[in-house]
Amino acid sequence: MAKLWGGRFQKETDRLVEDFHSSISFDQRLYKYDIKGSIAHASMLGRAGIIEPDEAGAIIRGLEEVLADIEAGRVEFSVGAEDIHMNVEQLLTERVGELGKKLHTARSRNDQVALDIRMYLKDEIDSITALLRGLQASLLDLAEKHLDTVMPGYTHLQRAQPVTYAHHLMAYCEMFRRDEERLGDCRRRTDVMPLGAGALAGTTFPLDREYVARQLGFAAVTENSLDSVSDRDFAVEFAASASLIMVHMSRLCEEIILWSSAEFAFIELDDAYSTGSSMMPQKKNPDVAELIRGKSGRVFGDLQALLTMLKGLPLAYNKDMQEDKEALFDAVDTVKKCLIIFKPMLETIQVKKDVMAQAARGGFTNATDLADYLVRRGMPFREAHEAAGKAVLYCLKKGQTLEGMSLEEYKEFSSLVEEDVYNAIDIRNCVQSRKVPGGPAPGTVAEAIARARQRLG
Repeated sequence: MAKLWGGRFQKETDRLVEDFHSSISFDQRLYKYDIKGSIAHASMLGRAGIIEPDEAGAIIRGLEEVLADIEAGRVEFSVGAEDIHMNVEQLLTERVGELGKKLHTARSRNDQVALDIRMYLKDEIDSITALLRGLQASLLDLAEKHLDTVMPGYTHLQRAQPVTYAHHLMAYCEMFRRDEERLGDCRRRTDVMPLGAGALAGTTFPLDREYVARQLGFAAVTENSLDSVSDRDFAVEFAASASLIMVHMSRLCEEIILWSSAEFAFIELDDAYSTGSSMMPQKKNPDVAELIRGKSGRVFGDLQALLTMLKGLPLAYNKDMQEDKEALFDAVDTVKKCLIIFKPMLETIQVKKDVMAQAARGGFTNATDLADYLVRRGMPFREAHEAAGKAVLYCLKKGQTLEGMSLEEYKEFSSLVEEDVYNAIDIRNCVQSRKVPGGPAPGTVAEAIARARQRLG
């Protein structure tokens, strides 16, 4: 097959090089964006008088036919044509003849691929943002149902202070909200149109780049032709944002895995989102949560691949940059698949409220409240902390709880303690009294849910 760039070559490309060089096996997913960009480019060429208007019209009709054939499954892409850009141009030329060769006027594959990737990524960011918003809505629904479901909060994976399941879920809602904001920031920097940069130095033809940008829905055009074709920082930024989405899903999956174990028994996963063992009949494994946790490593790897690909490249375009697509596509696909299955898995969890509440009553999660009680009675906090710690040690030796201590026993640690101490250290009161903005008191969490719903619209 004659290469569209083969004029100065005297030998055919070696078959091994052709296979190694080709990217059509993975960049064919860009076909819609390549054709849409080509239609806008052809329209502009005709408007600017670079080609005749009727020629532009014929090229556009040919491109629309190519698009219809691809979507109908009537096209087999050619490895010899290397990539989606040259495949489309070849298919076009087969339909409209020599006229098809005019499409590439004032354009390089360098600015063409930069355009396609930006168009693709904008759409995928919109898709992932919608999934994130759906997940946040589910978290808000679940939190609303569990405003009074008390559970232990942890530090160092040790029981620390009582919170609610609603408050715990809302922590993740905040994380996913920031993930959504990061994607929005990334989209704004992706929404810049590079076509017209050529291979690296623009073109001598009088292009109307702003017209093309309007046709394709871009907010602006790039300012520097070298930068337009030589950087993929927007793709790196997306992969970083995707990595954080995976971090947040993975962390909640880790807790789901722990909570569904017999050692915690806080929750039970729905059968539809669990698997069994081929050997052990009793097993109910949290494989979906484990797989999401495991897939986070893929996206981290995609980010590292993009950073490494870019780090040593001189300006402008280098063939190394062909490696951007598989990493970017994998990051997109992995995040979307995980978000799609994560939401219903979370929604169908059975929460064991009594087990959670009992765990909150254990582990002296109300010890800080005892110290705070003494502070309110006039004792400096450091002394109150020490007195509460000694009371905990006493209970550990006696095998009892702070609630189980008599008033006389309390008096041994501080004469300030009165009968109202039992109200202060009641687990539900411990949660209710934490009304500071951002705290776990049910009323405070309900207000946070309302604000989050307003943000989601």
